[in-house]
Amino acid sequence: MAHYLLSIYQPDGGVPSAEILDKVMTDIAELNQELRRAGAWVFTAGLHQADTSTVVRNGDNEALLTDGPFTEGKEHVGGLWIIQAPDLDAALDWGRKAAAATTLPIEVRPVAYYEGT
Repeated sequence: MAHYLLSIYQPDGGVPSAEILDKVMTDIAELNQELRRAGAWVFTAGLHQADTSTVVRNGDNEALLTDGPFTEGKEHVGGLWIIQAPDLDAALDWGRKAAAATTLPIEVRPVAYYEGT
């Protein structure tokens, strides 16, 4: 089976209200259980806001560190799933379910190389 990255694109800004966030988190938990039951789940992770990131670049003889996200934008990766699926169509079906659960755009991308346990 191939592996796929499902990236959640989260808009910059504050955290949604508890009413909205509680439903999203419940829907994500249900999706994670469905992925596990189907044997498609590899792992998932939620990320802190983009402004907590540090970018490491290779400089002349040393690493250069800068605060903040790599790119300026109105949205950043807010979380991700690594799944396994028999083909892109199956991965896109999971992407549709993820978009419904999160209410956010989901990028589905094949993984070129995977080394896991």
